[in-house]
Amino acid sequence: MSIRPLYDNILVQRADAEEKTTGGLFLPSAAQEKQVFGFVKAVGKGKLLKDGGTREPTVKVGDKVLLAKWGGNEIKFEGTDYLILKESELLAIIND
Repeated sequence: MSIRPLYDNILVQRADAEEKTTGGLFLPSAAQEKQVFGFVKAVGKGKLLKDGGTREPTVKVGDKVLLAKWGGNEIKFEGTDYLILKESELLAIIND
């Protein structure tokens, strides 16, 4: 990957939307909801502290994370959709 977020920003690729309900019905793309989890693709060096140091991020590349439905900034990079969020906008790390 040739994109690296700055400071405490995290690059996340949102998981694909569910195309089928639990009952087996297929959903049209207009009815599919945004997923509230995704995968960390790149991480900045950490939060810049008042004393000039940095606090390393809690998440790492490859982590599955829970995120707010409408948070972050959506970008398209090399044909793929991503979100750039502050680490504090992430809600949880999902351990499968």
